[in-house]
Amino acid sequence: MSLTKEAINQVGELFIMGFAGLDLSPETASFIQQSGIGGVILFSQNYDSPAQVAELVNQVQDCKSSSPLWISVDHEGGKVQRFKKHFTRIPEAADIAATNSPNLAFEISSLMAKELAAVGVNLNFCPVADINTNPKNPIIGRRAYGETEDQVSKFVTAMVRGHLTNGVQPCVKHFPGHGDTTVDSHLALPKVTTPLSVLMERELKPFSKAFKAKCAMVMTAHILFPELDAEFPATLSSKILRKMLREDLRFSKIIISDDLEMNAITDHYGAEEAPRLAIQAGCDLLIYRSEKATRLAHAALVKALETGKLAPEIVMTAVERCRSVKKEALLKYRAPVVAEAAKLVGLPEHLAIVNQIQPKA
Repeated sequence: MSLTKEAINQVGELFIMGFAGLDLSPETASFIQQSGIGGVILFSQNYDSPAQVAELVNQVQDCKSSSPLWISVDHEGGKVQRFKKHFTRIPEAADIAATNSPNLAFEISSLMAKELAAVGVNLNFCPVADINTNPKNPIIGRRAYGETEDQVSKFVTAMVRGHLTNGVQPCVKHFPGHGDTTVDSHLALPKVTTPLSVLMERELKPFSKAFKAKCAMVMTAHILFPELDAEFPATLSSKILRKMLREDLRFSKIIISDDLEMNAITDHYGAEEAPRLAIQAGCDLLIYRSEKATRLAHAALVKALETGKLAPEIVMTAVERCRSVKKEALLKYRAPVVAEAAKLVGLPEHLAIVNQIQPKA
């Protein structure tokens, strides 16, 4: 088999896909299975109860060909928590950090991971490693653990350790930092003019420390950093991903894009070009919140491989990296027991832990 043919057969591993509904339709299951999709992302539209989502996760995992799929979610706490009913409500990052207790953050992270693992989630897009350096920032704000590098780093590493200790992969976000923006990348493409010297001493340090704490995933930011790359936002920039992240910070694990259906990308880069540019730049996994966009992007990468616009070596390197991390991270993965799921979330002892935090009025 030629390398191009092999890359076409394996390219599905590079996708994390959203889909509609509380259960898996035969059409969606068929696409996941036949395309070898690497994982899914769950939203509030996929959640009704712990037992229901555990059953849904098992349906998804039934589509696997070999290693388990990534079952991912945005479960930060505060406003960003997809599973609310029955689950322990997690305070905002700013309120957790206001305790000045990384030990308490570790406990909260641990209970978060335990509850997610109970329903089969094995990847959480948390913690936010951005520093809230711009008070006019419309998207990070209280999702950040503080306004200084030291404060953010202490809490990010505690959150990373709590997840890993309890069998859920954390993913720090949004590299190389979303805290100094005045635009929401869901709506438009932000531009950050922070000098490189400041980024190195400030924004990049929480990420670097998270990697030392064994965090194996980092999510990119859909932000232009003209000081680093005048043409492409971080998600599509080889200067930022391959040079800064891989070479300078020596990060060797998985780089995952933020949702490629956000306006910062769709308004400026074609639906067929964006996935190719992201993989070429150094992303290993691509997030699409809808099945329709995933199917389109998957077909676009297959076409790019067939026409020679995308080198199969780049795809296979990303596939091998994804599978290597999966092998390490999901070796002990246990399918959730549907009948037990509700008994393992929203526990009184978990509530007692979060009740130690007094939310800011």
